[in-house]
Amino acid sequence: MASNKIYSMTGFGRAEKTEGGWHALVELKSLNGKQFELNLKIPPLLKSNEFVIRTLLSGRLQRGSVECSVTLKLNGATKPAILNTELIKSYYQTIQQLSDELKLDTSQVLGALLKLPEVVLPVSESIDEAGWAVVEETLNEAADLLVEHRANEGQMLANDLTERIGIIEKHAEKIKEMAALRPDYIKENLRKKIEDALGKDNYDTNRLEQEIIYYIEKLDINEELTRLANHCNYFYELLNDEEESKGKRLGFLLQEIGREINTTGAKAYDAGMQKLVVAMKDELEKAKEQVLNMM
Repeated sequence: MASNKIYSMTGFGRAEKTEGGWHALVELKSLNGKQFELNLKIPPLLKSNEFVIRTLLSGRLQRGSVECSVTLKLNGATKPAILNTELIKSYYQTIQQLSDELKLDTSQVLGALLKLPEVVLPVSESIDEAGWAVVEETLNEAADLLVEHRANEGQMLANDLTERIGIIEKHAEKIKEMAALRPDYIKENLRKKIEDALGKDNYDTNRLEQEIIYYIEKLDINEELTRLANHCNYFYELLNDEEESKGKRLGFLLQEIGREINTTGAKAYDAGMQKLVVAMKDELEKAKEQVLNMM
């Protein structure tokens, strides 16, 4: 994989190649997966190469739940084979004797003979070097196409994530503007409630000022908004980082963003700010869903 790109775990690649009488067809499909998981379907001729195939695909695709199907033919056959003519003759002689006794027609017996055990024998139980070269090249070509598909999907993921984090930042900026007006509002509101309850001259103004300061400090969200802004900036940096597999780190960073949003909501005590917090949470959940599909 090339660096400086975002890769999705979703992709498809199909390739086929014919050379030296060998024809190989490889189909790859990849979906979300925490690790690399491979469901491999190969013909018997490739059983001895199974470990090599798994290693090749693991190195190329790294993560995801991958399905791989390999079809292999030689000169139109599923695998090279020879006919056991001596056994066919023996079978035929026995059938001919029985047909003579029962007066049966043996004109269509060849098809049945070819289905009998050990009549058709494989030349080899493993593929030769020329055949493997065709298979290996086809596997790499299919993997190239799947990686290209993943890169295209990944770019769309990156664009969507950038947009959602941008929306969170805009909401946070609005909350910051509203929070700047809160101290004066809180002071006036508390003073009015106390005066309505006790009278204008029946309370300790110094004590009230102390309580107001304590209350305002308790509800202060500047630290949360600062950390949220830092997390968002780091998210952009990580998104553009040259590391190929960054989905897990981005997912962890979204958890940190969510923690600051939740704390901000807990301290908001304001309907307008709460609405913005809910909107931020909505964007965050959508971002988390997208990151789950990222390498």
